[in-house]
Amino acid sequence: MTVWRALPAALVLAASTLAGCAAPTPAVPVWHPQVLAERPHDPTAFTQGLELAGDTLYEGTGLAGRSQLRELDPATGAVRHAVGLPGELFGEGITVVGSRIWQLTWRDGVALEWDRATLRLLRQVRIDGEGWGLCSQPGAGRLVRSDGTDRLRFHDPVGFVETGSVRVTLDGRAVPGLNELECVDGQVWANVWPTDRLVRIDPADGRVTAVVDASGLLDPSRRGGTDVLNGIAALGDGTFLLTGKRWPATFRVRLGP
Repeated sequence: MTVWRALPAALVLAASTLAGCAAPTPAVPVWHPQVLAERPHDPTAFTQGLELAGDTLYEGTGLAGRSQLRELDPATGAVRHAVGLPGELFGEGITVVGSRIWQLTWRDGVALEWDRATLRLLRQVRIDGEGWGLCSQPGAGRLVRSDGTDRLRFHDPVGFVETGSVRVTLDGRAVPGLNELECVDGQVWANVWPTDRLVRIDPADGRVTAVVDASGLLDPSRRGGTDVLNGIAALGDGTFLLTGKRWPATFRVRLGP
């Protein structure tokens, strides 16, 4: 089953804006991922969030009634432990905050707090709007959430109270469809739905500072039955893991000039 979301005019504009990045201004470079290695990925996983913490790769998956929070072996992609979300909740982005893991839901209006050691659900917290991507900025004392619009929303990491937001722009134009997030060195990386592009965002003012064109990362012969690129995890050595919904592989890549 593939979940289809209707494309509002703003998303069509965003896709065309990103597609037009082949001739960027000098301030906004376009990079292609340099593939360093390929690792297996569960092709049944409707990937919504991906994050490495310690020696464990955490993955949040979606689809109503089938959503999970998973612990993976980062070297092999094997599932070490998985728990289902309650009822029909549709899981979205995840992030690790100390001994806890926060997980968004799409349109259910709640964020889930899990115990990291046991993957035991601790509580559900109400949120306004949709949940798409999530990452943590410990230095700023906040979480960053995307909701499918052109805004990044900031939350307190303890109570998940929203504390502010910023509009994301590329060359002065809004970039909606912000999806899975990864916070790295003060910047926010975001998948842009429904493209195979990523953007690097300065959360101080919302400006896109780089675009990554990952089209072709998964060979077209292997794209049958898959969905869009969605999943980015920083490895701490300047490289990242990239994957997608129902992709059979995860790629270790370097992003940059």
